[in-house]
Amino acid sequence: MARLLTPPRILIALAGAASLVAGGIAVSQIEQGDRGVAPIDSTSSYEIGGVTVDVSGKDADTARAGGWREAQRKGWRMLYARVHGVPFAAAPRLPDSTLDSIVAGIVVEDEQISARRYIGRLGVLFDRGRAGALLGVGGQVRRSAPMLTIPVMWSGGAPQSFELRTQWQQAWARFRTGGSPIDYVRPVGTGADPLLLNVAESRRPGRAWWRMLLDQYGASDVLVPEVSIKRSFPGGPVVATFTARHGPDGTVIDRFVLRTSSSANMPRLLDEGVRRIDMAYADALRTGALYPDSMLVEDPAIEETLDDAAAETAAVDGADTAGSSFSLEVDTPDAAALTSAEQTIRAIPGVRSLSTPSLAIGGVSVIRVLYQGDAAALSIALGARGIRAEEIGNNSFRLRRAAPATPPAAAAPAPEPAAP
Repeated sequence: MARLLTPPRILIALAGAASLVAGGIAVSQIEQGDRGVAPIDSTSSYEIGGVTVDVSGKDADTARAGGWREAQRKGWRMLYARVHGVPFAAAPRLPDSTLDSIVAGIVVEDEQISARRYIGRLGVLFDRGRAGALLGVGGQVRRSAPMLTIPVMWSGGAPQSFELRTQWQQAWARFRTGGSPIDYVRPVGTGADPLLLNVAESRRPGRAWWRMLLDQYGASDVLVPEVSIKRSFPGGPVVATFTARHGPDGTVIDRFVLRTSSSANMPRLLDEGVRRIDMAYADALRTGALYPDSMLVEDPAIEETLDDAAAETAAVDGADTAGSSFSLEVDTPDAAALTSAEQTIRAIPGVRSLSTPSLAIGGVSVIRVLYQGDAAALSIALGARGIRAEEIGNNSFRLRRAAPATPPAAAAPAPEPAAP
């Protein structure tokens, strides 16, 4: 029986070809062009969406211009009602010339144009500086610490983050973050983003690797908004489960379900999910549940080395300055609040040193102190200065202003003795 023997030269050629093909596949997986969605807008404009108009005119252009002008009028009244918490009918009207000066842009969500009629669902962007003066509100918004955002989408039982250009990533790119109190750091999804910010990384609890990533992306904490898509059949109803997670441990801030009758409405469904998740994060920030993890902004190994060095220095100098290190999380809506908190803590007897490794103006800052005493003594000392210390971990406290004590009711005057 004849046997076909492959010469060594052909084997070498086949091995080389296989390596080239494998290398080409690896390169194409990293450099393919179907990745990356850049955020479209991160300005601080006020945004009002879902403004419906139905206007007729002598031609299509006139009807469309009239529809956009009507959207400005309705959008202003909707913005005023939302800011001041009043009904839409109670919102004042503005002349068209004033609206033209404060409107920054019109966003077309959906429109239908005929020869003499315009039907549309539009969004209106108002300049924050000019509109804020008319609304009677300041131009500054309380902001959180920079949050690295990794959107994860589950579809068909498989999760994806930045491996491919998903509809969930596109929804977060469309979201205008300027009006939100959350400082989102949104990666584009190109370069090394798919390798560093994948689904496995979003489940990693270790802080050492997270510190490196957060430093690389200029963030202080991480947010992982997730959506799980379930379709009844192609093109049919869609049920989406949204989950707002926070931190390396994936703490669930909120979870809700949205439905749509057709897959064609997926962009609107995901946009509404982004808006609801942003509201959940904003509520968590206001209640103090979105505070940054102290382990993400400081290295315990370095702190231990510094504490040992301080103890050795104290022993050499003969001074009794050794103490314990505590992490204090405090609300800092502005620079004055941070200065006041530092001065109050520094004035406590037994505080040997004070530093602020995590500064978040408009959010929650972390103050590190070296205190000569235990945690109970520090809590009592803070309480004596009107600060309530809530223990959230080992030598970690969340500081809040104590409620003012209610003064006791004045005693009724004693009745005068009757005249004899």
